[in-house]
Amino acid sequence: MQPAQLLALLAAGEPLSGEALAVTAGVTRAAIWKQVEALRRRGVPVEARGAAGYCLPWPLQMLDAARIRTLLPASAASALTALDVYWELDSTSSELQRRGAAAGDFSVVLAETQHAGRGRRGREWLSPPGMNIYLSCLKRFDAGFAALTGLSLAVGVIALRALEVLGIDGAGLKWPNDLLVAPARRHDGPGGKLGGILIELSGEYQGPCAAIIGIGLNLRLTPALREQAGQPVADLAGLGGGAPPDRNLLVATLITALVEGLREFERDGFAAFGADYARYDLLRDQPLQLSGALEAFRGVGAGVDSRGALQVRLEDGSMRRVDSADVTVRRA
Repeated sequence: MQPAQLLALLAAGEPLSGEALAVTAGVTRAAIWKQVEALRRRGVPVEARGAAGYCLPWPLQMLDAARIRTLLPASAASALTALDVYWELDSTSSELQRRGAAAGDFSVVLAETQHAGRGRRGREWLSPPGMNIYLSCLKRFDAGFAALTGLSLAVGVIALRALEVLGIDGAGLKWPNDLLVAPARRHDGPGGKLGGILIELSGEYQGPCAAIIGIGLNLRLTPALREQAGQPVADLAGLGGGAPPDRNLLVATLITALVEGLREFERDGFAAFGADYARYDLLRDQPLQLSGALEAFRGVGAGVDSRGALQVRLEDGSMRRVDSADVTVRRA
């Protein structure tokens, strides 16, 4: 038995004895215990309930490519050239990179878990199995890199549009690519990082080029995972009153929003997303501390410009624009 099989058996949230699991899988109870421990090491909170057996504290939905396709509208389903779900990858974006030129427009890859998930500036992205969303989408553009200015901000807007379709609000955007729940907007969960976006470009500066768009969303986090994160984090369960959306429905809604939104970006650029970005902007009118390789400075967030650069109003009233994602931005 592999961890994926065990998690699928426990997904309903009902207790199953070690003996019953062993009979179902055709393995020994010792083998079951070994895989329980493997899931626990990855962050899955498998509980032992005495004679009742093993149980998850809540049900979860395993990702199912066929199920996701049935939930897609025809316009989105026909746009996809690939929709693949894996149990484990180093990262979903790395899988698309390996496919290279063979990967078609709107190729989508998902994984139940990643062992080398990455965020901005090479940071590790926590990827417990079955509990979050790890998705990458490849989009090809006829234009070059310069035409993709503001793409990461637009994808943030696209992700929040998808959540609103599911009736989930309370999240916002922190320039350049973080989805956050601010304490003032929180529902049942604490404020903190809800998700992140990582975009990797390849191709020609003048075009054509391709963008691999990686999106990670926290669906449900345990106290242990929150501690491991090393920073304030939030999840969709907190925004949803304790119950996150169905994972397959969430993925289908996100893919639909990506197909529609990336086509909109290809046609109109970041200008098509400026008004929504302003609505979601968590840095506007906030005192900020910015630091980079060369200097640090303070100011007040003043939104983003037409290209998606962060605007910061300095103490003397002048405006400074920041368009390097290597700058760290914190509330002062």
